[in-house]
Amino acid sequence: MSDHTTAPHGTANEPPVYVIGAGPGGLAVAAALRSRGIRTVVLEKSDAVGASWRGHYDRLHLHTTRRWSSLPGLRIPRSFGRWVPRDRFVAYLERYARVHDLDVVTGVEVTGIEPLAAARSEQSDKTDQSDQSEQTGQAANGPADGARWLLRGTGGRELRARAVVVATGFNHTPRVPNWPGLDSYTGELLHAGDYREAAPYRDRDVLVVGAGNTGAEIATDLAECGAARVRLAVRTPPHILRRSTLGWPSQGSGILVRRLPAALVDRAARGVTLKAPGLGRPEKGLATRAREGAIPVQDVGLVRAVREGRVEPVAAVESFDGDKVVLADGTRITPEAVVAATGYEQGLEPLVGALGVLGPDGRPRHRGPAAPGLHFLGYITPLSGTLRELARTAPVVARAVAHGR
Repeated sequence: MSDHTTAPHGTANEPPVYVIGAGPGGLAVAAALRSRGIRTVVLEKSDAVGASWRGHYDRLHLHTTRRWSSLPGLRIPRSFGRWVPRDRFVAYLERYARVHDLDVVTGVEVTGIEPLAAARSEQSDKTDQSDQSEQTGQAANGPADGARWLLRGTGGRELRARAVVVATGFNHTPRVPNWPGLDSYTGELLHAGDYREAAPYRDRDVLVVGAGNTGAEIATDLAECGAARVRLAVRTPPHILRRSTLGWPSQGSGILVRRLPAALVDRAARGVTLKAPGLGRPEKGLATRAREGAIPVQDVGLVRAVREGRVEPVAAVESFDGDKVVLADGTRITPEAVVAATGYEQGLEPLVGALGVLGPDGRPRHRGPAAPGLHFLGYITPLSGTLRELARTAPVVARAVAHGR
């Protein structure tokens, strides 16, 4: 890995495949391409692989088992445990990049992707780019044979690519709702992406907003580590599952039912969904919600904390008023800190929005190639586990690229 572009594997004048994002999906598809002898460069805007994983809260463990979370070509060591801790998973990603000898270029953010044909008229007006071409591993004598796409990046980079795989992942841009009065709120507010540990909130009154996996686990962390009061604001009641039952992980069931009709899975899941006072009953079924992007919550202590009164479910946040938070039922509370576990935007619109390949939800419209030589990886939320599906899909994408699709 390097902080500047180096010459990737393959012929120097051959346009590479660029993979955007050095998370699990980007590394997996780069390894699959590399195994086919395809010249591939991974571009990462941060200074290391697995950046989003490094930024997650300290107590995080994978919600999927070690067995079904390994990427192609390298198993997660058994010594990491069944539920791999965040830091060990980051170490695994670092090793994965080394073992597969991947060309990972850090400190480069791609800001736009466009068909090369559409950009050629603009390119013809540019001055000699020979110095820049040497830095980016491109030929200095004009468009490379077989190049289809032009990537624009930080530092004025313009990279010609045979194909592009976008793998920036779900946790790209923190999302905080535009609540009325938020700009004038005088209390402490942070997004869950900035939460690391519970120690700074010991003996304090904290409101966690959002009952997905992140919000549930942060609320549990706070309750277990000495926060004076923990409330969890719930807009849509979640489906909560045991992480495992008699040794069988819920992920295993997700794998078994992944091809069944959603209505059938919805009915079957009613009998295994956990309940806790104040959390409410989900209106939509588990599989239906998953296909809309809301994966079920893996219980790592929330249900017990709610039953024991250490986490208090409350109504959704409607607005802010000075130092107060106004809830949907009219209650006004004054927490000392608010943690917004309100999710992330995929951040794809600035990158490919002009290409017409995104749906109304900002995610790719199609599971296959979005356009010849343009692929997306990692923008689904399967019950069978995101890492498992990344591992299965990466070789499929590599095969499509090898065949010119």
